[in-house]
Amino acid sequence: MFAITREPLDPRPLVDAVRRDESGAVALFYGVVRNENMGRSVRYLEYDAYEAMALKKMREVADEVCAKYPLTGIGVLHRIGRLEIGETSLLVAVSSPHRKEAFEACHEAVDRVKQTVPVWKKEVWDDGSQWIEGYVPEVRQ
Repeated sequence: MFAITREPLDPRPLVDAVRRDESGAVALFYGVVRNENMGRSVRYLEYDAYEAMALKKMREVADEVCAKYPLTGIGVLHRIGRLEIGETSLLVAVSSPHRKEAFEACHEAVDRVKQTVPVWKKEVWDDGSQWIEGYVPEVRQ
């Protein structure tokens, strides 16, 4: 399960999608909007994405992680649009026969998603805003 959505993220369908009868562990990561970054008070975030490429890259990340770990399932959901403090922006779920591999694979998948998937974040403060993560408007579709 891989998706980009403007709707609030619900972890249950993602967990259900990655869990198998042979899964002894499911690791679930929530990325949550926090109220501070680098000493600045954050009011809210705005996410944008090159959606078709983001989905392609999510699947590539899944393929990379599955090649390295004995997984039974993996899925990534990312929210775009305006997100308030405390809302979930990213869900990554990984299942495996054993917990160690599930935790390690989930950690690696989150890092790779952040590094490679074209989703951009704008922080909004009381006195302005700034695109934080590599915003390239000419690439957007």
